Amino acid sequence: MATPIADTAPPRVNKSLRRRGRRQTTLQALPWLAPALILIGGVVVFPVGYMIYTSFRDLTRFGTDRGWAGWANYERVLGLDHLSTVVGNTVLWVVGVVALSVGFGLVLAQFLNKRFPGRKVLRLVIIVPWAASVVMTSTVFVYGLDPFYGIINRFLVDIGILDAPFGFLKNPLPGFLSAMAVAVFVSVPFTTFVFLAGLQTVPHDVLEAAQIDGAGRFQTYWRVVFPMLRGALAVATIINVINVFNSLPILKTMTGAIPGYDADTTTTLMFKIIQNDRQIDTASALSVLNFVVVVVVIGIYLRVVRPMRED
Repeated sequence: MATPIADTAPPRVNKSLRRRGRRQTTLQALPWLAPALILIGGVVVFPVGYMIYTSFRDLTRFGTDRGWAGWANYERVLGLDHLSTVVGNTVLWVVGVVALSVGFGLVLAQFLNKRFPGRKVLRLVIIVPWAASVVMTSTVFVYGLDPFYGIINRFLVDIGILDAPFGFLKNPLPGFLSAMAVAVFVSVPFTTFVFLAGLQTVPHDVLEAAQIDGAGRFQTYWRVVFPMLRGALAVATIINVINVFNSLPILKTMTGAIPGYDADTTTTLMFKIIQNDRQIDTASALSVLNFVVVVVVIGIYLRVVRPMRED
């Protein structure tokens, strides 16, 4: 029987044939991928490219382009007096909200994975805060925390936690912490369902084998279940980092009336630079820095966690 040409060909010929085969496969798949590529190019690549371009231009308050600005916009951003406070708020905002969302999500997912009457209804109820409008949810809490007619304020007074109604959204620190609580409230449902989907993939025979080996509930979860949730943990963390880092509606709705920058993150600072100062070029430079920070953080996280690594 004749020997295949690919087996007897030199290594360089084999590489050339494989490269040609991959090229043909890519060309065959291109018509099917074209709609998605066009969408990504129009919604992601073009705005990012234009944002980078704008960050190096000298724009007036009315949007007139006066030419190349070099690194002047970035220097202006790094020279802001309140930048250190805003960066500290951003770190606290992202780390605090994501960590609490992941922690509560793990607990709720473990609870909702058990069988009990009314489980389907409870799952639907939990997803409501994530499905509802973020601005609407934030507005509900703004009215609820109002010191004069807020139902949350009145409840805290009635149960003895507060002696008198308190203006949570009148001061930077209480307002910022209140916004963090709302952000966690909104993020937990999505995180819970990501972990719940991960728990559905854990084989029952593996859990039974752990019980037969004498492992307790905590040992079974920590040494058997939790390692299998690495992929779900990576997805939940990455999406939460992106959403929370770029979150504007919650802070704008709840702390937007607080003067100064003590309750701002880099995202709300960027909004204020555009809205109040009309410095589009400076805001674009801050946007580029935000984008770079998110990409670096996600890259480091994926490098450390390695969700696709085989156990």
